[in-house]
Amino acid sequence: MLAYEALFGAFLFVPARTLAWERGWILMAVLLAIRIWGTIVVFRAQPELIAERSKPVIQQGQPAADRVLLLTFMASYAALVAFSSADATRLRLLGAPPLAVAALGLALFAGGSVLIALALRENAFAVAVVRHQEERGHTVVATGPYGWIRHPLYAGAAVLMPGMALWLGSYAGAVASLVPTGILAARIVLEERFLFRRLPGYPEYAGRVRSRLVPGIW
Repeated sequence: MLAYEALFGAFLFVPARTLAWERGWILMAVLLAIRIWGTIVVFRAQPELIAERSKPVIQQGQPAADRVLLLTFMASYAALVAFSSADATRLRLLGAPPLAVAALGLALFAGGSVLIALALRENAFAVAVVRHQEERGHTVVATGPYGWIRHPLYAGAAVLMPGMALWLGSYAGAVASLVPTGILAARIVLEERFLFRRLPGYPEYAGRVRSRLVPGIW
């Protein structure tokens, strides 16, 4: 947790070229608070999931395409943090949003992060990679946020990324968040093809819960 916070802080403050940045520190504080809460919540419900998600992002049984998409998403997310920081403090390519929009962005960042934690609490099989976890008795999860959207982890990320950029003060960053969001959408297509073939009960679940990422839209 602390290692992630330190890495996030590096991508945030190094491009800003300053530590005297109140919004950056507020974002760090919100991130740390939600991650502490989320870790406690997930550990109480799915203690083995913490260890599973700490494993390498390249694993046996993982489709080659997922290896590419996962690494590309991670790189694009890191780049988004750095770009949003640089744009908010120095570049100002599309200007800065007003305070009300920035505050909405912080709410989106927090809300998306909470949704991710709730999804992890509900789904013991929400590991970082796409693979059929036969050794863990992999089954379909249809409760909690999975009852109304099939990929709440990705939905949370799709919400928090533009929210982060808006809070920092970067319209350009909010636009750029479409890149990692698009990678997540491509990963959903790959993951669903895999689950339809390999996970018993998933086609029936997909028939009941129609929305993949955005309720009522896709």
